Amino acid sequence: MFAGNWNALASSNVLWRKLCQKRWLCCDKDTLQLEGTETWKQFFVSRTWQEHAKTRAKPEDFTYKEFPVECGVWECAYYISRSGLRRKGQGNSVVCVLTSMNRISTWDIHEGVMTWASPEQPASIKLLTTLPEMHMAVTVDIRSTIKLWDCYNREALAINNLLSPCESLKAVFTKDGPIVLAGDFSGSLYIFRIPDLHFIFRVNVFPYNIDQIYCSPQKKWVFLRKKHTHILSKVFYMRSLLRTSEFSAPMSTVLNFPLCQRAFWTPRREDRITLMSRSGPQNITKFATFDMKLEEIGNEIIVKGYLIASFSLPEYEGSLEWIGVSDKSMIVCATECSLLLFSMEGFRVQTFEYCPEEILRLWVDPLHVIVTCFNGFLDVYAWEERSLQLRRCYRLQNRRHLPPQK
Repeated sequence: MFAGNWNALASSNVLWRKLCQKRWLCCDKDTLQLEGTETWKQFFVSRTWQEHAKTRAKPEDFTYKEFPVECGVWECAYYISRSGLRRKGQGNSVVCVLTSMNRISTWDIHEGVMTWASPEQPASIKLLTTLPEMHMAVTVDIRSTIKLWDCYNREALAINNLLSPCESLKAVFTKDGPIVLAGDFSGSLYIFRIPDLHFIFRVNVFPYNIDQIYCSPQKKWVFLRKKHTHILSKVFYMRSLLRTSEFSAPMSTVLNFPLCQRAFWTPRREDRITLMSRSGPQNITKFATFDMKLEEIGNEIIVKGYLIASFSLPEYEGSLEWIGVSDKSMIVCATECSLLLFSMEGFRVQTFEYCPEEILRLWVDPLHVIVTCFNGFLDVYAWEERSLQLRRCYRLQNRRHLPPQK
């Protein structure tokens, strides 16, 4: 009887939910449905298995496929399926790409075959974003027409329009449902509802266009950037944008960090963001980390951003192009020939040299850092659980660059 009580307690949905919330910030029932699990224990086991499987993988475990050249694929490609691993090979990984023929198409990357294509559009498609949770894609063309696709049907599910040319686009799944965020040339932010693209709200953010939109891990905050000497970035409280009947005006704050070039929300820490800028004749690179907070002053709630750490790299020779942050607030950044790891106070922890190779892109998630090179190589690093460092896991090689087998 005693053992039975312990078994029941160990399987408690409340207990496993708290564990999931602590590790992944997962806290609502939609998380289980999107992951395809019924209980929080199943979710914990499934997600932990995925994390360990990716870290223990070997180069021979990966599938290598190429898109046919005649399809005219551009560089714009996003997952439209859930990209996480599944046990026993269940589920397919599908990406949505923008092609040079004014259409989008989806590809099964295991088989290397096209699974769907939209009709050729009357105007050139300018931007593409996807919502993998719902297997949907959103496009905006040069006429400011926004369209929603389920990537099963030939025709778009919904169509709407912006008042001026769109410069940034993001589809996200929030606690209030899925939405599309679009920043236009005049500096306004539009919010549309999915799946009907019903217009929810528009707010003017800058006097010029919005360059980038960055949402926090659980979509509590929206960071909006315009790289301009006299324009500072803003952070909006997402709930005030979606629940307009509850708020007299959108809640936001300005972050005092000029010429922001990159931004990265700290994984598994909903309120922390790190910014990077590069300016001046000496190409000085600066970093700043802010904590976002909601504060009550009298009967009013306001948004505040507190600077908690910053540093500069004036002596460094090289152009820092890409950054990422771990859940321990370690900053990883890349130049053309090196991968650098810093604490948020500026202490250098690690350096990985890439010369004579050249780094093309850096991609960072809560578990891994992935470096792609111009020669087609791809290096995978893992964040160490018990230290602040990175561990090099394996290298994937472009088969075109492999020596012929004897």
